[in-house]
Amino acid sequence: METVGREIKRLRKLREWTLEQLASASGVSAGLLSQVERGQGNPSFNTLVQVSHALGIPVARLVAGEQMSSPVVRREERRRLNLGDKELVLAEMLTPRLDSALEAIRIVTEPGYSTKDTPFVHEGEEFGIVLEGTHAVNVGGAHYVLRAGDSISYSSTIPHWYENPGEVTSVSLWVVTPPSF
Repeated sequence: METVGREIKRLRKLREWTLEQLASASGVSAGLLSQVERGQGNPSFNTLVQVSHALGIPVARLVAGEQMSSPVVRREERRRLNLGDKELVLAEMLTPRLDSALEAIRIVTEPGYSTKDTPFVHEGEEFGIVLEGTHAVNVGGAHYVLRAGDSISYSSTIPHWYENPGEVTSVSLWVVTPPSF
C-alpha cells in the first residue's frame, strides 16, 4: 500500500492537483486520499479504480508492478488486482502489458457483490461475456442480467456498475479499451 500511495501522490503532484481537487475528480474523500498517500489504511479495489480513473490511468498501473516482456501470460503469472476488497474474489489481468490499446480481465465475484455505490465512468468501450453464473450490468440506468454465454458491449463514458445477483460465484471476461483496470 505504501507503493500505491506514493504513486498516487506522485501522479497528483505531477498534475499540480491538491488533495481536494483529486477528491472532487474521483469522488473519494480527501481524508481517505491523504491516508492512502501516506500508505495507511486499506482502500477497496473500487476506491483505487475511482482514483485511477480520475488520474487518467489504468488501476493496474498503481498495483501491478513491472511490465511483462512476453506476449504470453501463463495462468500462474496473471496479475491479480484483488486489493483489500474482500467481496471481490479475483480480478486477473489476461493481457501482459499496461500500455496496450486494450486489456482483458477475468473477474470472479461472490454472490451479492455490487459496485452500485461507486459507478464507473471513464473513456473507452467495454465488452464482457459471462462464463459462469450470473452477472448483472447497469449502464446509464438500464439493468441487464447476463447468464453464462451472454455478452454485453457499451461505451464506458456512460455511468455503469455491476453486481452478482445470483446464488453462485460469477466468472466473466472483460475487454476494455483503452485500459482502465
